[in-house]
Amino acid sequence: MDVLSDLLHRARARNAMVRQLIQRPPWSVTFTDPPPLTVVTTLAGHASVRIDDTDTAPVRLTAGDIALITRPRRYTIADAPSTPPQVVIHGRSKRVVDRSTQAPDTQRSLAPRTYGDGLPGATIMLRGAYDLSGDVGDRLLGMLPPLAVVPAGPATRAALDLLATEATRDEPGQDAVLDRLLDLLLVLALRAWCAATETAPAWYQALSDPVIGEALRLLHEHPARRWTVAELAARVGTSRAAFAVRFTALVGDPPLTYLTGWRMTLAADLLRDAETTVAAVAREVGYEDPFAFSVAFKRNRGVSPSIWRRQTH
Repeated sequence: MDVLSDLLHRARARNAMVRQLIQRPPWSVTFTDPPPLTVVTTLAGHASVRIDDTDTAPVRLTAGDIALITRPRRYTIADAPSTPPQVVIHGRSKRVVDRSTQAPDTQRSLAPRTYGDGLPGATIMLRGAYDLSGDVGDRLLGMLPPLAVVPAGPATRAALDLLATEATRDEPGQDAVLDRLLDLLLVLALRAWCAATETAPAWYQALSDPVIGEALRLLHEHPARRWTVAELAARVGTSRAAFAVRFTALVGDPPLTYLTGWRMTLAADLLRDAETTVAAVAREVGYEDPFAFSVAFKRNRGVSPSIWRRQTH
């Protein structure tokens, strides 16, 4: 399992929600206290996306563009940056701010999961929201700025079309279908964004290296294994010294430092389960001695596993 797949699998989104909005200008919807990751795309027409609690400039989305919004406290989707909010959605509750305009009515259902006026010439928006949990989720979100835009392209078009079609259907297993299609769109968008930006994480850029990419795959497939630099080097077919230098240069950390950091990320999430003992967590991430694990965890996180557990409950 490669690093990105491992992160997506372990930070598995919970309660994914997909909604479609079909609306003619002027329209504006503000979301407060939203889930930590939102995927917004324009299927037809154009829209403006603004993160209200940062200095990030509004971005304009045209048909097929995808915006990835991470950890906002408040953001607004509108036909134009100057359109004042007409509807505020906090969690799953709606408050109409301005009834004098053509505010998008989230109670008017046009089809399953589809709302708006549905008139000709309307902008068609698709929004998928994710709940990501724990430190692995934070590591995934850490890949992205508050607002990342992926321009329309053939790599995402088919997935967008399929997701839009399935969003309007209501058949057995539909939520599972939408969850997986949203996962697919997220992966494609992350790939496209990382390939086009110079700010992608070092470990992501290292995945394209045949030697270091394979080493990262081994570490993520078997994080509890008692790896040595020499064994990793042998598995990827290079000398110990050359491997250590190459890994550090591309990833930013020496191999075992990277492994320890990943183990502590996994341990932090495992400790959230009050029924799992510290000794069991230690074994799960490759430590036979709970004391050695506690020392490593405190060095990495600044507090002992027991205190961490109390703080996260």
